Amino acid sequence: MNAEFWRGKTVFITGHTGFKGGWLALWLHQLGARVHGYALAPNTTPSLFAEARVAEVLASHTIADIRDAQGLHAALSAAQPEIVLHLAAQPLVRYSYQKPVETFSTNVMGTVNLFEAVRKVDSVKAVVNVTTDKCYENREWVWPYREEEAMGGHDPYSSSKACSEIVSAAYRRSFLAEQGVAVASARAGNVIGGGDWSVDRLVPDFLKAMDAKQPLLIRSPNAIRPWQHVLEPLSGYITLAENLYRQPGEYAEAWNFGPSDDDARTVQWIVEQLVAATPGASWQVDGKPQLHEASYLKLDSSKARTRLDWKPRWNLKSALDKTIEWHAAWRDGQDMGQVTLAQIQAYQDTAQAV
Repeated sequence: MNAEFWRGKTVFITGHTGFKGGWLALWLHQLGARVHGYALAPNTTPSLFAEARVAEVLASHTIADIRDAQGLHAALSAAQPEIVLHLAAQPLVRYSYQKPVETFSTNVMGTVNLFEAVRKVDSVKAVVNVTTDKCYENREWVWPYREEEAMGGHDPYSSSKACSEIVSAAYRRSFLAEQGVAVASARAGNVIGGGDWSVDRLVPDFLKAMDAKQPLLIRSPNAIRPWQHVLEPLSGYITLAENLYRQPGEYAEAWNFGPSDDDARTVQWIVEQLVAATPGASWQVDGKPQLHEASYLKLDSSKARTRLDWKPRWNLKSALDKTIEWHAAWRDGQDMGQVTLAQIQAYQDTAQAV
């Protein structure tokens, strides 16, 4: 990461109280940026935001809804950021079946509200809209999806993120490019890492089951996902934002940030690795009828590797080890702000050594 570039930059993050957003805020602050956050209060207890004391590193911290267009514009205007990273979202597939209106209003109109606010704040030069690998029309084929593939989505979450991608492209072409604002979208796979207590996510569910001394129930043992440590896509977002700022005409498009092909593994493989590393842990298949979820999904990140010189640094085994290490430190009552920053530094040291 280019600390010289980020030192003194003003950055606005939506969704900074979430799992990804908290890691990102800490990393950008470590790089020397002035970080402003806008998000709902953390939706889990405990949360990375609280345990790692993310609020302490922020230049401002606004608890509000991305669907509040006036509040969002006011916060963005007050911060006067140069770079915006949009992570605020309803991020869960299964929850989207229960709350489709909330999912669409947050993920689609929330994105519209952000771009409308950006149009009115002259300081902004670059925007990265973080979506998901699930924005693609999933045909369950065996080869990875490239950025030019069709958008789609079986469930409300996936389709709402596909809509968010289309909104990004429309605002870029219709308004923001001519205003000198570079807009890109970023798509990543299933992220893991310390501090994620979300529901219906494999590794958090495993850690909760382990803490409760209960077997983990899994829904789809043969489903394949592009698993990666949270710092992998975040390094991509940071690299993309820097390049957008420096050369807006070259990078204002969609980007995949997925793991190496070897790290697209089945749910069962992940669980067996976790159980092997955790004495007393166990798992079993949940036999109840399940909602539709994609069974096979991989990303092609060739473009990011070639044009951004970005590539994964930690393999999946390392990512799982770091996640378990973080959780063990939390259970031991360690300073989780320092533990989180130490893992960020370890990742940077790995990147510099490669």
